[in-house]
Amino acid sequence: MAVLCLASGGGQQGPVLAAAGAVVTVFDNSPRQLGRDEEVAAREGLAIRTVLGDMRDLSAFPDASFDVVFNPVSNVFCPDLAPVWQESFRVLRPGGVLMAGFMNPDIFIFDVAALDDRGELVVRHRIPFTTLDLPDAARLRSYGTGPVEYSHSLTEQIGGQLAAGFTLTHLVEAPHHADATARYMPGYFATRAIRPVRGPQVG
Repeated sequence: MAVLCLASGGGQQGPVLAAAGAVVTVFDNSPRQLGRDEEVAAREGLAIRTVLGDMRDLSAFPDASFDVVFNPVSNVFCPDLAPVWQESFRVLRPGGVLMAGFMNPDIFIFDVAALDDRGELVVRHRIPFTTLDLPDAARLRSYGTGPVEYSHSLTEQIGGQLAAGFTLTHLVEAPHHADATARYMPGYFATRAIRPVRGPQVG
């Protein structure tokens, strides 16, 4: 089974899937994250292909290249999701599966400092939200020097998959175990969708 780990660098999912017998390509925009996959693959004697690039542009791969596209909770770092779903549809074979995880956008209404420091849910931000909305000092205090984050709506997440041509088969929720929101609401969603054997043509 040919699997594309989309924006999935870091030496975690790719090696597990390769160890299970998949032919794995890990695609990520971070050379450091891809390096982790190469390190783990070498250590464990696994064959993994790594490719550097933006998750919105999969032109490195021809149409119908993969049986599975696996996208963990990483599109929170992408400003525009429509091309992610469109490109995922294109590179999947008919009948192929898209497995995606993403943040509950409502998590972003809360003040991160209050969550981290006191475990309090203080409503602070309007949705849609991006960490670029914060003053530099507040962004550095709450998010450090990490990449910009974006609170994508469920319309962008789930509706975007449907608009790209996918058929949704499963939707599950999970708490965000790292903070106080886990007591009250799901922090993550995961979807499974298929590219229909017959459906919209790409190209």
